[in-house]
Amino acid sequence: MAEERAEPEADEAEGAQTADKSGRGVVAAFGQSLKTLRTRAGMEREEFGKRLGYSASTIASFEQGRRIPPPRAIDRSDEVLDAGGLLTVWKDQLERAQYPAFFQGMAQLEKQAIELLAYDTLVVKGLLQTEAYMRALLANRRPPLDPETIEQRVTARLARQEIFERRPAPLLSFVMCESVLRRKFGGKDVLRGQLEQLLLIGQRTNVELQVMPLDSEDNSGVDGPFTVITRDDGKRFVYSEAQGASALETEAKQTVLGMARYGIIRSQALPPRESLAFIEKLLGEL
Repeated sequence: MAEERAEPEADEAEGAQTADKSGRGVVAAFGQSLKTLRTRAGMEREEFGKRLGYSASTIASFEQGRRIPPPRAIDRSDEVLDAGGLLTVWKDQLERAQYPAFFQGMAQLEKQAIELLAYDTLVVKGLLQTEAYMRALLANRRPPLDPETIEQRVTARLARQEIFERRPAPLLSFVMCESVLRRKFGGKDVLRGQLEQLLLIGQRTNVELQVMPLDSEDNSGVDGPFTVITRDDGKRFVYSEAQGASALETEAKQTVLGMARYGIIRSQALPPRESLAFIEKLLGEL
């Protein structure tokens, strides 16, 4: 199949809801297992939380399926409760469940990527976002997201940024429109922190960060944002997303065209050094 839709449109909404419910079911089942093992160990939530470095209310959120614990908390829970792997076996399923249904496939591809090329026109790429910027974006969603979902999305997005610490380091290229860098989601302080983070990431040897100026007469990215990923087995994918729906293109012809299009966009944008200088200039104007 040339194109895979990870979250269907309205006429297939029932299927998408089933996928989301399945993820919630995994989180709920893990929470029940955690509570059962904690109770069996004769440990109150407060004591258990202290052993893990969390409050009793956070432990309650884990057990009630309102919040997904990070991998290190799952490992520590298994150790403290002497669960013998009964909790760590859930880690892969919980990792998938923490993402929206339409993004789960892309999240897995990011973990396998040896090269990632991203063009963005609306917001800073999730891999580059500060936590404050993430929260500002999620707070702007309509209909509003509940607090538990926001925490889940923030945790998941921060976990994805481990791609920068991976060894061997993948090749990462980001081109973003100037307008992305000027939008003050959350206010000036949030944008200031985000621009500072971009400057730091842009100095990594495996990262190229470029800006497409608003006054540029040539921009081949008129069809909108997209990401090209090359997996460790050499297979390429083109991912695009809009309005809670996504498409993952796998046909060789289309992925080659996606690579070519990205190359043209990159050639039209400011070079990396000029782009970092441009971001510094914007930072100085705040």
